[in-house]
Order: sequence, then structure tokens, then C-alpha cells
Amino acid sequence: MSWNFALILFILLVITGIVWLLDITVLRKTRKRKGEAALAQFNQAASGDVSHGDPAETERQRRAAVESATRAPWWVEYAVSFFPVILFVFVLRSFVVEPFRIPSGSMLPTLQSGDLILVNKFSRGIRLPILDTKIINTGKLERGDVIVFRYPVDPSVDYIKRVVGLPGDEIAYLDKKLYVNGQEVSHTRDGNYFEPDRVAYVSKYKEKLGDVEHDILLEEGKYQQYEPIWQFPNSQNCQYNRAGVRCKVPEGQYFAMGDNRDNSADSRYWGFVPDGNIVGKAFFIWMNFSDLSRIGRFN
Repeated sequence: MSWNFALILFILLVITGIVWLLDITVLRKTRKRKGEAALAQFNQAASGDVSHGDPAETERQRRAAVESATRAPWWVEYAVSFFPVILFVFVLRSFVVEPFRIPSGSMLPTLQSGDLILVNKFSRGIRLPILDTKIINTGKLERGDVIVFRYPVDPSVDYIKRVVGLPGDEIAYLDKKLYVNGQEVSHTRDGNYFEPDRVAYVSKYKEKLGDVEHDILLEEGKYQQYEPIWQFPNSQNCQYNRAGVRCKVPEGQYFAMGDNRDNSADSRYWGFVPDGNIVGKAFFIWMNFSDLSRIGRFN
């Protein structure tokens, strides 16, 4: 969806940009000549008028004649007016930040359905718009980062999850415990969380991935069956059993999971996130119309 919007925005930018360039190089000069011709014609007609009219009215008519001759067509006016706005929005969302809306509860309790977030696109490197080709590397993702990416199963859909495994990592999720390169990622109980979508309380835990401490939800008594929902690329890197899944993350790809561990369709089911699918790193909630207190940064 965001890719389609970017394409539409780019097309509008090209169209309005061409009209804007045409206006400042050709059309304005043409309108100026027409205005000069209209002024000369009016002055000639006015000089031949032997009657003594109101000078103020004559001046008003002179200005009206010139304005009529120099007025740009409506499509030029709209294009010239909107071009700077479209250019600003295109540059901002292509290279700096892009807004997204959280559609589900898979990232509870960190992000709620209805949160409007900002995604830092600069953090993933400078890429050519539309082509999405990286030309300058400005940094790298770390474990614990929350990222927005194009869903590998259907790239027209945007997903948001947390980076759990980096390229080369060995990730295991067994009996509801997360292991990174053989080391268990510890989590400590931190009370209960009321999940509004299900109208139920769920156990909340504190977890630390890399330098990022965040909350997760776990339903200890809920049985979870792990199996792939499609034959994803590099599926041979993963082994499934009744206890869970173990994967070796390929180069140039990431393993991502939702914080709502028992209610998230993530890399455990559909595989790895290619670097080229990543839109950017989410970092700020700029609005939630149901709860204004949620505005701010998050881990």
C-alpha cells in the first residue's frame, strides 16, 4: 500500500514539476507578451476616446485587461501551487520519516491498534525512491529495533515487528522461551496487561534484547503449534517440532517477532525479512485518537 502511494506521489511530482518548469521557462514569458500587447491595445483605444471618463475607472479597466491577458490556465495554477508541497512531502517520506497506522494488536503492549507512528527511513540507509535501491549506508539495525517492512508473503502489505535475529544469528523459540545464539533471553514477570481486543488479562514480562528493554505478553498455558504457512525462501534454514522452531538467519535477512508472542504472525510462521523489504525503524507515536497519553517515544 505504501509503495503504491509512493508511486502515485512520484507521478504527481513529475507532472507538477514539468508544468512548473514549463511555466517559469516558457509560459510566463508568453503571458508577459500577451499582457504587454493587451496594455498597448487598451492604451491605443483609450487615447482615441475623446470623451472625458473617470481616470480611476480607466485605470481599473486597464489593470483588468492586463490581468485577463496574463492569467495562467487553471491547470497551470494548480500545478505550480501544489508542486512545492508535493516535493516537500515526497522528500520527507522518501528519505526522512513516514507515518504509519498500527492495524492490530500483534505488538501489544508496546504498540496498540490505532497508534499512529513515525518511521525513521534514514536509519536503513539512503535509497532511491520507487526503485528502493540503497546508494548510501547510514547505519544498521540492532536486536530490539522495531521495524516496518513489506510483508514477504504479500509486499503490498506493511507489517511491524521487532528485530530478534540479525544476519548470521541462530534463533530458537522453544517452549515459549527465546534463545539467541544459544543464550536464553531472560524475561521477568511484570504484572498483568488488559488486552482490549480480547477483553482479557494476559501476563506481562520485561525482556531485554541487546540494549533495548521492552515489554512482551505471554500466555503460559496456551498451546502454540508452530509450522510454516508457506514455502518461504531459505526455509531449509529452519527446523520445526512440537516445542517450537529453530532458525539460522541468512545473510541480508532478519528474524522478526511481535511482542504479543502468542498472538503474532511473524518470522516463526512465514520466514525471514529481506533487507530490501525494510521501510525503516519505528520510533515515535505521534497520535492515538482514543488515548492521547500514548503520544511519545517507545522501546
